[in-house]
Amino acid sequence: MNITSAMVKELRVKTGAGMMDCKEALAHSEGDFEKAIDYLRKKGMSAATKRSSKAAKDGAIASYIHMGGRIGVLVEVNCETDFVAKTEDFQALARDLAMQVAASNPLYVNADEISENALEREKEIYRSQLLEEKKPEKIWEKVIEGKLKKYFEEVCLMDQKFIKNTDITVGTLVSNMIAKTGENIIVRRFSRFQLGEERK
Repeated sequence: MNITSAMVKELRVKTGAGMMDCKEALAHSEGDFEKAIDYLRKKGMSAATKRSSKAAKDGAIASYIHMGGRIGVLVEVNCETDFVAKTEDFQALARDLAMQVAASNPLYVNADEISENALEREKEIYRSQLLEEKKPEKIWEKVIEGKLKKYFEEVCLMDQKFIKNTDITVGTLVSNMIAKTGENIIVRRFSRFQLGEERK
């Protein structure tokens, strides 16, 4: 498999890992990007992986008001230092995240925030659908796994396609900023308000 410089560059952008590490990962995974990312994570070469142990206690709270005041969003994004928090890049990221929440209405930041009960309820719905469709039981697990992945892409901010560039997820957008700033960045929480919406 011929590993091109364009492939190495793309993997670097996605993971923030070094050029040689990306080349090695792509060679090891025969050009498969998902496997290459997994390889880098296992080796701990991804900049995002390396930074995740650092405390992110600084940052910013960004707001976004949409549709003439009909939708409002607050997002807390944390980083390690006040210096990075004040940069234009970090502020732009926080604003983009607030806009993403306004447009895509996620329910969670990450999939690990979803309770076991809520996950089980989703799986139960999928099982009922598969039973109704008379699908063979041996494929259920694989189908449910695929449906859950799609569910996470809808309800989890970090798994959603980024509205300004649907080639990447919000998680990749944040990882790219981690690589660029050299600091751990965490999307802590968000609140989305829609005019006339019933409180849950």
